[in-house]
Order: sequence, then structure tokens, then C-alpha cells
Amino acid sequence: MLRIIRERLHQKYRTLDYPRRQPALSPRFLGRPVLTPVDCGPCRVCLDICPTGALLPTLGAEDGAPTLDMGRCTFCGACRDACPKGAIAFTGEHRLASFTREGLLVRPGVAAAKQEAAHNAPPAAREKFALFRRSLKLRQVSAGGCNACEADCNVLTTLVYDLGRFGIDFVASPRHADGLAVTGPVTENMRLALLDTYAALPEPRLVLAVGACAISGGLFRHAPQCNKGVSNLLPVDLFIPGCPPNPWTILDGLLSLRG
Repeated sequence: MLRIIRERLHQKYRTLDYPRRQPALSPRFLGRPVLTPVDCGPCRVCLDICPTGALLPTLGAEDGAPTLDMGRCTFCGACRDACPKGAIAFTGEHRLASFTREGLLVRPGVAAAKQEAAHNAPPAAREKFALFRRSLKLRQVSAGGCNACEADCNVLTTLVYDLGRFGIDFVASPRHADGLAVTGPVTENMRLALLDTYAALPEPRLVLAVGACAISGGLFRHAPQCNKGVSNLLPVDLFIPGCPPNPWTILDGLLSLRG
């Protein structure tokens, strides 16, 4: 017992006081992208090098910087490194979740504050989410994922993040859950299982798309065995981008459901 107490004093308190205290992320972490409006002319190097087609021509600005879709982006940084004009940069901002698919589109020259507005729940959704402010139970479904997003969801239950202190937990049965946290591109052999799990949820129910695969299919969006994510099958209430999303990104997205 004395050894346990001594070790406890040595380890001290390891749970971060989030969100009052922000995490110290690695300088290598690639967070919210920022696009500078430039005249790209005929250059399309960034569009060609992106492995998921996350960069799209900006409407009305055919010669300008492209629009970046965080729902497809793997945050690999290849576009940033390839751009000859340095128009693409990645900040250390980990708050990326959006309540709308449109909110994941990063346009050149748009202020970060305006981009982060998608982080706030729309008025119509606040009443629905209000029921889960004190307690939120989620059933996590790996719909063909590589286990990266699944691992970062699982790590939230460790003492550094301590998900349970917010009243949020992952449960084993959809009968005990308030919503689904879906990872993976929804492969064909998991499609019916996902739909059956959703049907077993009591109403009102939430759906969270965690990771690029769940949002858009990610690297596998053109594979015939995949359904390009969960949006084509179920109504999604919250999109959490990344490949995989940082655990703090997932936690911040979960807390945004509670306002």
C-alpha cells in the first residue's frame, strides 16, 4: 500500500483540465488548414498530388486557390509541400468538428473565426442535443476501418482524457446507447450490420462520422466495396475529420454536442 501511495505521489495528476486548459500538441501536428487567396493560373499541382481528391476548384475563381474539403483530407501535408506559392498551410488548431458537411469546406481567404462557426450547433439542433448534455452513451461501430480511428476513440477512456468525467461513455449494446460513432468507409459487408445497429438505437438518436473514411470514404471512396462513408446511409449529426482524428479533436467534437 505504501508503494502504491508513493507511486501515486510520483505520477501526480495526469488528467488535463480540458477544455479550460488547452492541450500542448506536437509541432508536427497538422490541424485546421488555411488557404491564402493567390492567382494559381494553370497550376494544378496540389490537385494532382492529393491522394483523396480533397482539393476542389473554387467556384467563381478558376485561376485562384482551391477549396479544401476536410471531410476527404488525410492531413498528409503533400499539397502544402507541393504548392509553389505556399498558398496552403496547416495550423495547430485541433477543433475541426462540424455539424454540417458544408462546414468542412475550407475556402481561400475565409477568416478562421467564420470557418469555426460550423463548430457551433445550429439552433434547430440544440433542442435535440440538449437531452444529452448530462449523459451521452455511444455505440462505436467499425464499418471496415483500419483501426486507427477506433484506437483514438478508445484512448479517450484513459486517464489523460478521462471521457467519463464529462458523462460520456462507450457502451457495448446499441440498446443502451444514445447514438452511433461510426468509423471506416462502410464496406459492403458491414452495411447491413450498421443499419441494424442504427435501428436498435432508441429515439432520439445521434450519428457521428469519425474520420475521413466515415465522412467521405477517404482513401477508399472509389472502391466498389465501399459506400463512400455513412452519409449516404444515415443522417449524420456531427462530422469529425482527420485520418485519424487526434483524440483531442474527437473529444472536442463530443463536447460540442453538449454546447
